[in-house]
Amino acid sequence: MSDMAMTVGLCRVWLRLPANHSLKEKRQVLKSLSARLHNKFNISVAEVDDQDRWQMASLGISCVSNSDRHVHQVLSAVIAFIQAERPDAELVDYQVELVHPLRVGPLLG
Repeated sequence: MSDMAMTVGLCRVWLRLPANHSLKEKRQVLKSLSARLHNKFNISVAEVDDQDRWQMASLGISCVSNSDRHVHQVLSAVIAFIQAERPDAELVDYQVELVHPLRVGPLLG
């Protein structure tokens, strides 16, 4: 049985949306941003906190790969993309964590 390496990259992003004046506007911005991130980087994105605050957003972003380096490169590119492509979404802060689930081979029945 061979070991299978897997790295899960988790990134939490805090955004300020100063031009928003309603939750509806916030949903439009986040829906557009999430779709663009998913399509460009093949990652998962979800709003994970601050759902009732129309000028703040907390996003959870995940990426899975067999390489720490690749995960770090993807998440760094995601942060750079948000900063460059979304001037209406001010990046307040972000955190990145790499997780290595148990390294076990496939289960055969």
